[in-house]
Amino acid sequence: MVFWYIEIISLIKNMKGKFNIIILSLVVIIIIIIISFGLWRQFGKQQAKTVTNFEECANAGNPVVESYPRQCRYNNQTFVEDIGNELEKLDLIRIDFPRPNEAISSPLIIKGVARGNWFFEASFPVFMTGWDGQIIAQGIATAKSDWMTEDFVPFESLLTFSVSKNQKGTLVLEKDNPSGLPENADELKIPVRLSVAETPAGQLRTVKLYYYNPNLDKDSSGNIMCSRQGLVAIEREIPITNTPIQDTIKLLISGNLTNEEKVQGVTTEYPLQGLSLAAASLNNGALTLTFSDSYNKTGGGSCRVGILWFQVEATAKQFPGISSVRFMPEELFQP
Repeated sequence: MVFWYIEIISLIKNMKGKFNIIILSLVVIIIIIIISFGLWRQFGKQQAKTVTNFEECANAGNPVVESYPRQCRYNNQTFVEDIGNELEKLDLIRIDFPRPNEAISSPLIIKGVARGNWFFEASFPVFMTGWDGQIIAQGIATAKSDWMTEDFVPFESLLTFSVSKNQKGTLVLEKDNPSGLPENADELKIPVRLSVAETPAGQLRTVKLYYYNPNLDKDSSGNIMCSRQGLVAIEREIPITNTPIQDTIKLLISGNLTNEEKVQGVTTEYPLQGLSLAAASLNNGALTLTFSDSYNKTGGGSCRVGILWFQVEATAKQFPGISSVRFMPEELFQP
């Protein structure tokens, strides 16, 4: 830049006329501005390329080594891709799908193999957390063959979840630990990318919510039998989503009956304070519904809990492929 300036000043001295001097001076100023702007942009780009992890390094276009886990190099630094603790747990549990950092959406079928001692009674817990570490889905992984072995046993699980935006998440496969002892606890953590499921906009489907009419559930002496005979199907419309079972059960336990339905004798104790559906998983026709019951409102007498149970069970069984319904924790809906 200094060289250019000297050359232009020399040219000015050899020229005659104030007008030419003014024009050339303006040219010098413009050149200085352009060069300064270029230097500022270059410095800004260098600042923007500063990275702190693998993802930022790769997105900035730096070279990525296709090792496992992958590595990215920038400014004499090497950033390693986060794959959870998969390598540490290879001799205990291995996941085939989803793979670390894979983009997934609901419903998600999880497949892999685990040592027999990872299971208890042929199953172990599975859950998903969102970007903030909060649990957004829970379920049960089920052994696909005899689990009473020290060898690897194939497993499968179905998780349904809903996210409002694409985000990072973590899939956790937890060793079943009936003893509750910390030394027996273990888990496999897999980072994933949660994607918003694409669903038809504005479309609705009709579902049935099963509530109870005691007038339909009496014996010849007029005594209430507390049986499934008193169940009444109420039709509702819900948006078409990838989680119809969860959507329907959540609508059921919200307990919204119209005045007309109440006049007809239809009743329900739902909603129950503190009761919410946390997750649903379907394996081989067995649907597991995981609830949160903060105030233990699902307990009580056998008649009461039976009617509460029947309503959820009948509502769930309207969906094809469901032959039985199980509740978690197991103490829910018990006298």
